[in-house]
Amino acid sequence: MAHARAHIGTTDFLTTIETGGRTLSADEPEALGGGNAGFAPYDLLLASLAACTCITLRMYAARKGWPLEAIDVELHHSKDDKRSKITRVLTLTGALDEAQRARLAEVVERTPVTLTLKEGADIATTFN
Repeated sequence: MAHARAHIGTTDFLTTIETGGRTLSADEPEALGGGNAGFAPYDLLLASLAACTCITLRMYAARKGWPLEAIDVELHHSKDDKRSKITRVLTLTGALDEAQRARLAEVVERTPVTLTLKEGADIATTFN
């Protein structure tokens, strides 16, 4: 089960995030009043989807013994009538046949983060 903590102080928008025993920073770009000192929130969301995509496909291909040498994922987020849209473009390197590529195309639509984003998530908020 994943767990994260975030802290923001008085520096406009600069947020420290701790997760998985590591620390990273989030911020907004200067154009939005931040200091551009960390990843923007939607950048983190896309990074999560990209990482899950690569890791899941690598695991699947390795289990099958398929010659998948590299995976490149490019993602873009936009809004259309208040609904988020993410476009994902994959480049697979290796001597994969058409059946293997077709199967990976099916698998990519069922990666854990893909499913979470497509299905939505219940968020329960409380205050201390």
